[in-house]
Amino acid sequence: MNYISTRGKNEKITASQSIVKGIADDGGLYVPEQIPAASKTPAEISSMDYNAHAKWLMQHFLTDYTSEDISRCVDGAYNTQNFDTPDIAPLVQTSETSFSETSFSETSFLELHHGKTLAFKDMALSLLPLLMTTALKKMPNPKTQVILTATSGDTGVSALEGFKDIDGVEIIVFYPENGVSVIQKQHMITQTGKNVRVIGVKGNFDDAQSEVKRIFLDKQMKEKLNANGYEFSSANSINTGRLIPQIVYYFYAYSQLVRNGMNPNEVVNFIVPTGNFGNILAGYYAKKMGLPIDKLVCASNENKVLYDYFETGVFDSNRPFYLTASPSMDILIPSNFERLVYDLIKPEDGLQERLLKLSGKKRFEMEVPKNFSGFYASEKEVKAAIKKVFANHKYLIDPHTAVAYVAHEKLNSGRNVIVSTASPYKFAKTVMTSIDEKYYKYDDFALLEQMAELTKGNVPEQFADLKQKEIRHTKVVEINEMAETVGRYFYA
Repeated sequence: MNYISTRGKNEKITASQSIVKGIADDGGLYVPEQIPAASKTPAEISSMDYNAHAKWLMQHFLTDYTSEDISRCVDGAYNTQNFDTPDIAPLVQTSETSFSETSFSETSFLELHHGKTLAFKDMALSLLPLLMTTALKKMPNPKTQVILTATSGDTGVSALEGFKDIDGVEIIVFYPENGVSVIQKQHMITQTGKNVRVIGVKGNFDDAQSEVKRIFLDKQMKEKLNANGYEFSSANSINTGRLIPQIVYYFYAYSQLVRNGMNPNEVVNFIVPTGNFGNILAGYYAKKMGLPIDKLVCASNENKVLYDYFETGVFDSNRPFYLTASPSMDILIPSNFERLVYDLIKPEDGLQERLLKLSGKKRFEMEVPKNFSGFYASEKEVKAAIKKVFANHKYLIDPHTAVAYVAHEKLNSGRNVIVSTASPYKFAKTVMTSIDEKYYKYDDFALLEQMAELTKGNVPEQFADLKQKEIRHTKVVEINEMAETVGRYFYA
């Protein structure tokens, strides 16, 4: 299995090289040369646990890793030290008609928030550091990796936790200072680790992500880094080591449905709260491998650039940007959309023209793939969904999952799996005030206790003393100061 750039260079590299490099020299994203067909049927894998799914599936893509390499990485990532359930990604099923007065087919929540930072990013970022360090051992004279990442909230927290204190790696996370939740920000600025740096930026996530990509391609910076024994890599979902592990949980969700009595050939809809397009793209790859998926439903918040594309066939990121209650989806330039464009458009039909327009924030048209659909949720609908699900089931969902729930209700057909991407504890203010306005009088940290009391549970240990933790990272910079800031750390 070779990996090639979406931007059309003829370079072919191995899986391990793509994981170490992160982004191609021509600015494109690495994609597998072809998507392999799954070597087993859903019925054959339905009895396997999460780790067995991961080992089996990743052997399709990481062909320069030995089976022993993959087993060691998988078992090192997915265990009860890193996840609070042996199921890793459990499926919570709900009764057929209880979500509303309208009859719906059976609905399930795929909980991807049982890792150390209580967000779906842990599903890949628990594994990526192990994949990367294994890949570096395959390289002659490897340099120290500088993981350079922009985050809309959850990637930063998960990447910091995954890479902290790993030898041969330095990590810098840029986050929009006013564009993440209070809990997300506190988690990042109190992060420990001798090799971690967390920096706020005065701008939104798209600004930070665009500048990180520009830094990656700055030849002068790369030369100076290399001269000092460093090279850039990424922990964002642009890295193939982030994308491929996400395919696993689509297969695992389907296996759980089969174990619960579903016919192993029945088609399923996955409803995915979508920001940078990596999560839903992994579902698209799962479908191409042969998983019986009918619809991939792209659920957007009020930054609905993707919804508008799936409705009209026009992609246009030149529009107002909104700060919402689901900050990890506050994105107008979804990086992984480039991989979908690459997969749908042939070079002779204007592939590179569209990719240039995508990176240049310009409008372009492209036929909508038939197995995708889009819905969006207003802020009012998100809060109503959180309240409704709790009233009906005593089950709390975070605002990102609530966006997907709204899409589920609008879809109103088929067997739906809602991809639940974050713990409600990460967004306590939004969740609790959606349930009852009386909670407005509490601050975010007091609401953690209120939430635990409401659900007769416990505050997650990750958050139990978060407010009291020492703040270690206070730097805030302008967007145009990001490159200079990186340079000061490694070659100034």
